[in-house]
Amino acid sequence: MARIVIRVARQAAIVGLFALAAVLGSISGVLLAFTGDLPEISALDNYAPNAITAVLAKDGTPVGDFAVERRVVIGYDDIAPVLRQAIIAAEDANFERHFGLSVSHILIALVRDVVQGRFENPAGASTLTQQLARNLFPIGFQKTLERKIKEALLAIQIEKRYTKREILTLYCNQIYLYQVYGVEAASRFYFDKSAKDLTLNEAATIAGVFQTWRNSPYVNMERAKRRRAYVLQRMVDEGYITQQAADETNAEPIVLRGDDSLARSLAPYFVEEVRQHLEKRYGAKELYEAGLSVETSLDARLQAAANAAMDAGLRRLDKLHGFRKPGYNALDEGVTLDEYASPRWNRPMSPGEIVPALVVGAEREAIQVRVGERRGGIGRTGYAWTRRSPAQLVRPGDVVELKIETIDDTSIAGSLDQVPLIEGALLAIDNRTGQIRAMYGGFDFERSKFNRALQAHRQVGSTFKPVVYTTAIDRGYTPSYIIEDVPTKFYAGPDQPPYAPPNYDLKFEGPVTLRRALEGSRNVPAVRMMQQLGPDQVIGYARRLGIESPIPPFLSVALGSAEATLLEMTRAFSVFPNGGVLMEPYFVLRVVDREGRVLEEGRPVSRDAIRADTAYMMTHLLEGVVHRGSGAAALALNWPLAGKTGTTDDFTDAWFIGFDPAITVGVWVGYDRKKPIGASQTGQVAALPIWVDFMRAYVDGRTDPPAFDPPGNIVFVTVDRRTGQPADPDTPGALTEAFIAGTQPGFGR
Repeated sequence: MARIVIRVARQAAIVGLFALAAVLGSISGVLLAFTGDLPEISALDNYAPNAITAVLAKDGTPVGDFAVERRVVIGYDDIAPVLRQAIIAAEDANFERHFGLSVSHILIALVRDVVQGRFENPAGASTLTQQLARNLFPIGFQKTLERKIKEALLAIQIEKRYTKREILTLYCNQIYLYQVYGVEAASRFYFDKSAKDLTLNEAATIAGVFQTWRNSPYVNMERAKRRRAYVLQRMVDEGYITQQAADETNAEPIVLRGDDSLARSLAPYFVEEVRQHLEKRYGAKELYEAGLSVETSLDARLQAAANAAMDAGLRRLDKLHGFRKPGYNALDEGVTLDEYASPRWNRPMSPGEIVPALVVGAEREAIQVRVGERRGGIGRTGYAWTRRSPAQLVRPGDVVELKIETIDDTSIAGSLDQVPLIEGALLAIDNRTGQIRAMYGGFDFERSKFNRALQAHRQVGSTFKPVVYTTAIDRGYTPSYIIEDVPTKFYAGPDQPPYAPPNYDLKFEGPVTLRRALEGSRNVPAVRMMQQLGPDQVIGYARRLGIESPIPPFLSVALGSAEATLLEMTRAFSVFPNGGVLMEPYFVLRVVDREGRVLEEGRPVSRDAIRADTAYMMTHLLEGVVHRGSGAAALALNWPLAGKTGTTDDFTDAWFIGFDPAITVGVWVGYDRKKPIGASQTGQVAALPIWVDFMRAYVDGRTDPPAFDPPGNIVFVTVDRRTGQPADPDTPGALTEAFIAGTQPGFGR
């Protein structure tokens, strides 16, 4: 009997050895079949995935980015421990203990596949390392046996070559998390902060998106909350947090502070100019994949001020034309009042902001609205500007704009607003360098990408008059020169009727000084001066000041009938406070690649445009426009300022361009297709208030105002404002006038 047992055992052993050899042979065959077809793992030594090209303001504030895959590559220590724990707990609890594969999970999945007969579409049992292999290498995402084998082999090789810290870091940088790649980009996208600064709530929310992008709170908030709860419970099970911490976190809302559209930017028109510059110089592949860092001249604080000033100003002007019916009604689209939700409602709100609101009722005295879970209303003062009743304005289901006045967790109240149709532009240039500090190219970049600060050629109105008087001062005229402001007909050429320009106020003041003519923006004196100088000479000075647009040699050009861009006009005015030196505007300061190599550095480019004494004389004259002319609203800032308004026929374009010793700012307002802004909407009424709001933010907090320093050959004489002749300082109307030495009244007598 014993011999039989031994013989059977020997036979069984032999069979077993043959079976083992067959299995090992099969495994070896599989390995030989697939190993040669696997990518080189060593390629990860130089891991350089597609990364975001970041556009930064001059203080380092991110203002835009370009990418095929929106990713910011970071190191292990830049990932918050709580985020690392959340990812491991939810995705691969045995990550620190396995060799790339989880045998237990594979066996469970295999048994499930056998029971369910899914050999052609096997169930997943992937470790974090296997997921990394799948995301890094081109082995496909189909659930096939071949892909799973390749994935397993790659995972083992990755584990042999790299540490757990390195593997987790690669994984966190590579994974897709709905519109962005990697945890750093996701942290900024969802919560506007770095991955190293995430809270437990935020970390669990992001870790929940690892399973599928459908768990993104931007896609489905309720699903995101359920997945967050799962992640938190897994963290409890693995001993990372207590049950109490999980319960308390689950009770918190998910408050998104990023932007789900990825289209918003502090300065979208500025960023687009940067994009065009980079693509032209480096090509699209480098722009969208190389992870460049672009340092720009933009001042983030001033850009925010430009956005706020222009937004408020355009909305104010738009209301002159009344309220327009809302363009969207939820009920008309088959969405109930309870179902409708705006993505904007997921982000924080505060008084002063304008948000979409759903109209749920229009009563006799108020409009009832819902904003997320908050309910409230728009009272009579909030819609009084429309001069209509709630029932005439809106109906249930309309989505309107609400300017928030008060807000808490359950209620909200404010005033009715609307998206303006009128457009505008603002440009701020540093006088000394030419660097662009702020650029506003239109109300909504998504509505229109046409950059009105750089591309729109508009009639410039009276902002051209300083060019006429610059020519005069440089040719020997003085602020005291007398010009006749009387009805005049000018020869306009053969077979043309005489040109008889009126003044804006339809009055004539008789003999006026050159200063008075500019401060009062008198039309007839400006045309008379251009006639004396000759149009060609004036156009020549316009070119010296950087105005490159076509200018016809007509007398009407003195009043701004020619067209130019806001960039050209703002650059021209910046010559005055900069001592006659024209700086070429630029915005890219430095471009650095992902290795820290400097690819490009922007440098100031200058040329002499006019004499320094002429530049100061024009500055002094334009200060008078602020002190005694159409720019007087700027006096409230109590700051050294100079500038000029501009208005075109029928009030289609409104301008104000002004400066202090350091910065020149231009504002233009109008419709893309020319039509009146509104009755009597001059540059003084329509554009100057926007300029003042911007400059108020610029001046805020500064206690040491700079000065317009005169050159050494400038002399000051007290003169009579009306005649320009020397006067006693106590004479009513006397003012201190600047003259280039040798041109002052009475010199040489």
